[in-house]
Amino acid sequence: MKTSGKTSGKKSAKPSGKTPKKPSGKKPAGTSGKTRGVPVDLILSKLAEETEKTESRAKKASEILLSPLETGIAQTPYEVVHTEDRVKLKYYRPKKRPAKRVKTPLLIVYALINRETMLDLQPGRSVANTLMDSGIDLYMIDWGYPTEKDKFQTIDDHVNGYVDTMVDVIRERHKVESIDLMGICMGGTFSLIYASLHPEKVKNLITTVTPSNFDTDQGLLHIWMKHVDPALMVEAFGNMPGDMMNIGFLLLNPARLMLDKYIGFMEHADDKNFVENFVRMEKWIFDSPDVPGETFRQFVVDCYQKNLLIDNRMEVGGQRVDLKNITMPLLNIYGNFDHLVPPGACDRLTRSVGSADTEDVILETGHIGIYVSSKTQKEFVPKIISWLKQRDGK
Repeated sequence: MKTSGKTSGKKSAKPSGKTPKKPSGKKPAGTSGKTRGVPVDLILSKLAEETEKTESRAKKASEILLSPLETGIAQTPYEVVHTEDRVKLKYYRPKKRPAKRVKTPLLIVYALINRETMLDLQPGRSVANTLMDSGIDLYMIDWGYPTEKDKFQTIDDHVNGYVDTMVDVIRERHKVESIDLMGICMGGTFSLIYASLHPEKVKNLITTVTPSNFDTDQGLLHIWMKHVDPALMVEAFGNMPGDMMNIGFLLLNPARLMLDKYIGFMEHADDKNFVENFVRMEKWIFDSPDVPGETFRQFVVDCYQKNLLIDNRMEVGGQRVDLKNITMPLLNIYGNFDHLVPPGACDRLTRSVGSADTEDVILETGHIGIYVSSKTQKEFVPKIISWLKQRDGK
């Protein structure tokens, strides 16, 4: 800090003995003597500005939340071509037939947990719509909502029963010997079992976020499942309640899945597109069918606790599931940040099957982001389409 007064030469001025004159006029705002004070006026101005912005955002958010919102899911047109018990086969007829299209029909097998509507969640980010628009004859299994009478259904009932029936329906409709099969999460595990037991009916196999090696500690779910008693849970509930499983999934990462999510909603409540997509996701998350009790028990014991699948020791319907029987081309896609099916649950698969044509694709996303993220949408579905087209004529 410089002092006032005259200086002689280039050296610092020495005290002259005289008392320096006080500067005339008023002190600058926000100063007091030699110490700079707090700029109160600036702080108050900033607070007023932020308050005005907050009020404006709150008003806009209120208008959006009270106005009609477009929050429908599963909007892509389809027809139900076959029904068995609670299970439906949905067909998405292509809108156009491009010259270079996939001629082999594709069946998607979703997990029994949550619903296949995830693949048709919102306009512009619909896996089903993109596949259909590429000229693929797309089918999806809708597992429906199990009731008390379904509690004794096994993995065999789902794989050698429902899935095999739906595959035969598609083969008959299109007059083909084999179809393309794509499995998602638990539905991918079912697809691996099916392709092993019925390899002649599967031309190309795609697994996405599919657990095949359950002996990993990368995900909290895999750790928990090693210590639960599924027989006791099935005895108590019959079918495993979807709402209970949902709560369990949320507890895997409560800070992000329960706190950050809703804080993020409040921060973007003045953005109509964000609000509509948020509500769509909430609709899907809390649309959770129960899982047939015996299937749940088998899946936990044989897969999570004994890890029989990857070791070719699992039996379904009296037949041993040998992954070496999977000799058709295999595309294995999973997320690097998946907290439900971590990379360690997926990365052994291509080395364990009998196919010479295998490929792993690792996307920088999580379990759900792989289907709804705008970034991965540009990588995920186009990769599937190009991979199928390259193998369609072989």
